[in-house]
Amino acid sequence: MEVDRYDDGVPSWVDLGTGDIEAAVKFYRDLFGWEAPPLPPEAGGYRVCTLRGRPVAGIGPQMNPGPPVWATYVNTADADAVAERVVAHGGQVLMAPADVMDAGRMAVFADPSGAVFSVWQPNGHLGAGLVNEPGTYAWSELVATDVEGALAFYPAVFGWGTNRMPPSAEVIQYVEWKRGDRSVGGMLPKPDTMPAEVPAHWGVYFAVEDADKAVEDVVRLGGQIVMPPMDIEPGRFAVVTDPTGAMFNIMALHPEVVSG
Repeated sequence: MEVDRYDDGVPSWVDLGTGDIEAAVKFYRDLFGWEAPPLPPEAGGYRVCTLRGRPVAGIGPQMNPGPPVWATYVNTADADAVAERVVAHGGQVLMAPADVMDAGRMAVFADPSGAVFSVWQPNGHLGAGLVNEPGTYAWSELVATDVEGALAFYPAVFGWGTNRMPPSAEVIQYVEWKRGDRSVGGMLPKPDTMPAEVPAHWGVYFAVEDADKAVEDVVRLGGQIVMPPMDIEPGRFAVVTDPTGAMFNIMALHPEVVSG
């Protein structure tokens, strides 16, 4: 669906920091149909990817150590106030609020367990203009090493409510993050099957029409399968990496979920 504005506390943008921008642009263009024309030199190599002429995600130079990662940005009217709340509740400021030309103001934080997230205070760039349809951002999810700590931290920082879902065969305890009546993200305990060296982190989901075909396309285009397609209550999903090593999730929602 098309989006023209975001409420405070709602994820509004995702971007990839990678050491090989051209390879990433080619991969996501071929996988999702994105266009990613170069921006002026002052953008520092950053690309705004579009679908049907509307912005859907960013790809830019990698700023973090380790593997490339997809980052989630939460919309806010006051990035500086969020920074104060992050510190007050035990988190860290990794990048203090700063203006990004005339596009907006951003900051990067870590929660008390080390999971990294960002905020976006919009100006000229409002965030993703197309979401929740094939080839676009659909969901962000915290893989938590300290569930109770996260349940205290994020409501204090963003005013999120919570909905603890009944245990299922896939997840012992899943939590929906809520902003009023709206679901804005999720959280699950780090699975025992996940390698010990994988830290707490925010994962990004992109919607697809067919999860199995999307996984085939990922492999054909040089990516890898981390977790093959499997069915869960809302749909069929898989975990994959792009050719640069950045991990992301794909999800094909069940028709009844899409139709509401």
